[in-house]
Amino acid sequence: MGKFLKPKWFDKYTNIYRASGWRGLVKEGGIKLIIVFFLFYLIRDTILYVLPVVLAAQGFRACG
Repeated sequence: MGKFLKPKWFDKYTNIYRASGWRGLVKEGGIKLIIVFFLFYLIRDTILYVLPVVLAAQGFRACG
């Protein structure tokens, strides 16, 4: 599961960030990288943190 939480493409940009900081990261990946990064973690966090709460609430509502 750890591999899903940290994708392969992220490792490349992690190394770029360590070597040259934010400037190098934006220079190498551009705005496209920022958008992909934001969307990936938005979707992942929604699945991990919001979906279980919603499903549990629906389960409690169905019981009563």
